[in-house]
Amino acid sequence: MTVPLISSRGGEPRPRAGRLRTASPDAATRRGSSFTWLFAIVVVLNLFGLVMVLSASAVTALYEYGSPWYQFQRQFIWLCLGSAALLVTFRVDYHRWRRYTTPLLLASMGLLVLVLVPGLGVNVNGASRWLGYGQLRIQPSEMAKLTVVLFVADLLARRGGKVRDWRLGLKPVMVVFGAVALLFLLQPNLGTAIILGSIVLIMLFVAGAPLRPLGITVAGLTVGAVVLAFAEPYRFRRLMAFRDPWADPLNTGFQTVQSQTGIANGGLFGTGIGEGRAKWGFLPEAHTDFIYAIIGEELGLLGALSVVALFVALGLLGVRTALRAPDRFGMLVATGVTAWILVQAFVNIGAVVGVLPITGVPLPFVSAGGSSLLFTMIAAGLLLNIARQAR
Repeated sequence: MTVPLISSRGGEPRPRAGRLRTASPDAATRRGSSFTWLFAIVVVLNLFGLVMVLSASAVTALYEYGSPWYQFQRQFIWLCLGSAALLVTFRVDYHRWRRYTTPLLLASMGLLVLVLVPGLGVNVNGASRWLGYGQLRIQPSEMAKLTVVLFVADLLARRGGKVRDWRLGLKPVMVVFGAVALLFLLQPNLGTAIILGSIVLIMLFVAGAPLRPLGITVAGLTVGAVVLAFAEPYRFRRLMAFRDPWADPLNTGFQTVQSQTGIANGGLFGTGIGEGRAKWGFLPEAHTDFIYAIIGEELGLLGALSVVALFVALGLLGVRTALRAPDRFGMLVATGVTAWILVQAFVNIGAVVGVLPITGVPLPFVSAGGSSLLFTMIAAGLLLNIARQAR
């Protein structure tokens, strides 16, 4: 039997690194079941995404790059890198990341600052969100989501019962979130800022932050998001198009109209993989932010709902992992990662089907996008590591 150690970062007991706790056969079976199903869902979503990226991008890739395999090859390379990163975070005890939470957060914020420097940040469609050259680019905001989850989980775990004092729990977390969100907004990238805010608020709620200050914070952030949405002309146009995309179907509502048309064309069973029409230049960003529309068209309502079911299953397993985590830090990391994947999937799918404004965020594991896939896979590796050690 392993004797728990007292962590030097807040008096929290945790198992000795590299040692297995004794557990009943039933507990071991439950732990293995959660881990196996989580791993299987991540694999299925990634392989399915690879197939759909090829289907959604082949036509435009042939026209723009001379090869229908161009986007598929890029996504495959990123998937290999993401798989390697997942294996690393899965194999390394998640407790070891605690000592690096602050340096990693500062590093990601430093990269977010570099994005704003003329000549260093890569500007695409009026937004400066990337670092790199040519096709070799990385989006620091994806790294920032991961580092904020780790930092907030570590801080709230160390504060323990003191989290109910808003000055010790809510206030420092919101200061960190506010600094990172400000850098997001300067890019500008309101969609990612909203997703990060949702993740942080869910983690605070699970950690036991007092409801009244938390409610006031939610109200304040909501008002701020609305003000920012109406402050920029392009965000205002998106909101108006969301209300009635058919009012301007050839301009502001074009993307939503084409997305809904493609989904409607799929019917119940779809046109078949590779047989969709929206990707033939009618639907912009078909292989990235709007890949769910191609799924709905080519696999129909049943295929689209199957993707939703996979994310729901992943969410339930993530919640189960959080509830059975070995310690408070593991519970909060599992909560943050699960919230990240579910909130981002909800925002992406909601925009594609027209029930939410377009925010420009990809569908986790499925959409084409190197940075998103890489850091989501790292986060999934952390979740798998916690699931393997769960009670």
